[in-house]
Amino acid sequence: MEKSEQFSDYLFAKMGPPSSTTVNGTELPPKTTERSGAPRELTGYRKWLRENLMLLVTLSGVLLGVIFGFTLRPLNLHEDSIMLISYPGELFMRVLKLMILPLIISSLIAGSASLNARMNGKIALRTLVYFVATSFMNALLGIALVLLIHPGDPNLHNTADRSTDKRAVNLLDSLLDLGRNVFPDNLFQASFQQAHTVYLPKPNILHTFNETLNDTAIGSEMEPTEELQTQQQQQGNDDEEPALIRVVQYRSGTNTLGIVFFCLVFGTILGTIGEKGQIVVDFFTAVFEVIMKMVTCVMWLTPIGISSVIAGKILGVNDLHLVMEQLMWFILTNLIGVCLYQFIIMQGIYFVFVRRNPFKFYAGLIQPMLTAFATASTAAALPITFRCMNDKLRVDQRISRFVLPIGCNINMDGTALFIAIASIFIAQMSGIPLGFGELVTVLLTSTAASMSSASVPSAALVLLLVVLTAIDAPVQDVTLLFAVDWFVDRMRTTNNMLGDCYAAAVVEELSRKELMALDAAILYQEVPVGTPNGNVLLEGQTELDSKCSMSDSVVIDINNVINSSNLQKESTGYRA
Repeated sequence: MEKSEQFSDYLFAKMGPPSSTTVNGTELPPKTTERSGAPRELTGYRKWLRENLMLLVTLSGVLLGVIFGFTLRPLNLHEDSIMLISYPGELFMRVLKLMILPLIISSLIAGSASLNARMNGKIALRTLVYFVATSFMNALLGIALVLLIHPGDPNLHNTADRSTDKRAVNLLDSLLDLGRNVFPDNLFQASFQQAHTVYLPKPNILHTFNETLNDTAIGSEMEPTEELQTQQQQQGNDDEEPALIRVVQYRSGTNTLGIVFFCLVFGTILGTIGEKGQIVVDFFTAVFEVIMKMVTCVMWLTPIGISSVIAGKILGVNDLHLVMEQLMWFILTNLIGVCLYQFIIMQGIYFVFVRRNPFKFYAGLIQPMLTAFATASTAAALPITFRCMNDKLRVDQRISRFVLPIGCNINMDGTALFIAIASIFIAQMSGIPLGFGELVTVLLTSTAASMSSASVPSAALVLLLVVLTAIDAPVQDVTLLFAVDWFVDRMRTTNNMLGDCYAAAVVEELSRKELMALDAAILYQEVPVGTPNGNVLLEGQTELDSKCSMSDSVVIDINNVINSSNLQKESTGYRA
C-alpha cells in the first residue's frame, strides 16, 4: 500500500498542471509551485557552488593551514603555543577515528549480507588480485625511479647518528604477524590491541639460579673467595651478547584486519539465513546511515581541523629549510612516482576496465584526497571517502561497502612505492651496490610488506626495516627519513586512498553481470524496497526515480525469468 501511494505521488509530481491556463473556456488555478512559492532549481555557478561546497571547505582548510604554518614559523613559538595550535586538529582527528570502527563493522556486514556467498567470493578474489597487482606495479615504479634519478648522496650519511643497535626484523615475522592479526583469538581484544613479534634476550637459567642462591643463602656460609668468583662469573655472562628469542606480544592499536575478516564471514553467513537475519541486516544498515550523517556534520569543522593539523606539523619541524634542501631529491623522487601513478597508470587502468572518462572520476575524489593528505591516514579519511563514493560518484553501495574497508587495511599502493624508493635510497647513501637479485628482493618484500601495513601515520617506516634487513642495508639510517616523513607520508596516503576508490570502480564493472542478475532475482521475488539488496542509484537518477524505474538490461532479465517460469507452469498444466 505504501509503494502504491509513493508511485501515485510520483506520477502526480511528474504530470503537474497543464501548460494552458484555460480549458474549454474555464480558467484553471495557478500552478502548485507558483502558489506555494517553491524555490527554483539552481543553475550555472550557483549550482556548481552548491554541489562542490564541501570540496571548497576542505580546500580552504588545507590552504589556511599552509599559510598559517609558514607565517608563524619566523616567530619561533614555544612548544606550548604549537601544542595549542595543533589541539583543534587533534580533536578533529580523534572524532574521525572514533567513527572508523562502527563504520567498518556496519558497512562490511551490511554489504556482504546483501550479496550471496558465491558473489562474495568472486568479489573478494577480484579485489585481492587488483590490490596485489597495483602494489607490485608501485614497487616496480619506485625501483625504476630511484635507479634513474639516484637521489642517494653519500655525503648525507651522518655517522654520529648511527647506532650499533640492530633490530632483528625479517619478512617471515611480518607475514606471520599478518596471519595472527587476520585470525584473532579474542574479538574484543582485537578492537584495541594487535599482535606483533618482538625479540627478547633468552633468559639465562644459571644466572637466575645464582641470583636466587645469593638471595636465600646465609652470608656467613659463603666464603669471600667464593662470592668473588660468583660475581666475576655473573659479570662475564653479562658482557656476552645474549641470544634473542621470538616472543609474540600485543601492542596498542586496533586490529582492523581481524575485525574485517570476522565481519566478512559474519555478513556472508547472515545473508544465507533469509528472513531470520533480515532484522540484523536492517540494524547494521541503520548504523551505517547514522554514521554517515555524523560524518556530514563533522565535515563542516574541516577548515578548523585540517588547518590546525597542517599548521602544527609545519611549526613542529625544527629546521625545515635544511631538511628539505638535504633530502630534496628523495622527496622529488617520491613526488614523481605519486604523480605518474595517479595521472597515468591509475587513469589507464580505469579507462581499460570501465571505459569511461577517468579524470571525471578523479575529480570527484578531490575532497577525500585532501582529507587523506591532511590527516596522513587512509582510515581517518574513510568516512569522507564513503560519502563521495556513494553520493557523488554513484558507485554501487554493495561494492563500496565491501571493497573500501578491506582496501583501507590491505591496499597500500603509496606505501609500496615509498618502501622501494627509501630502501634503495639508504643503500645508495651507504655505498652498497645492489645487483639484480637484491632488486628482485626489494620488489617482492616491498609488495608483501605494504600489504601488512597499518593505515596509521608513519607506519611505513617500521616496515622499511624489513626490506633493509633483507638486503643487508644499515637499518639505523631510517632515522634520516623521520625529518621528512611527515610530508612524504601525506603524498603516499593519497595514493593509498585513490587506489581503494579505483579498485571499487573496477570491481564494480567486472561484477556488473552478477549484480544485475542479483537485482533481477531480488525484484522477481518481490523483496521490499527498503532492504539493502536494492535501491542502487544510477548516474542522473533521484531516489524516487530509482524506485520506479530500472535499467533496460535488468528489465529484460526479469522478463526472461517470468517467461521461463510461465512456460514451465503451462507445461505442467498449472494456472496461476
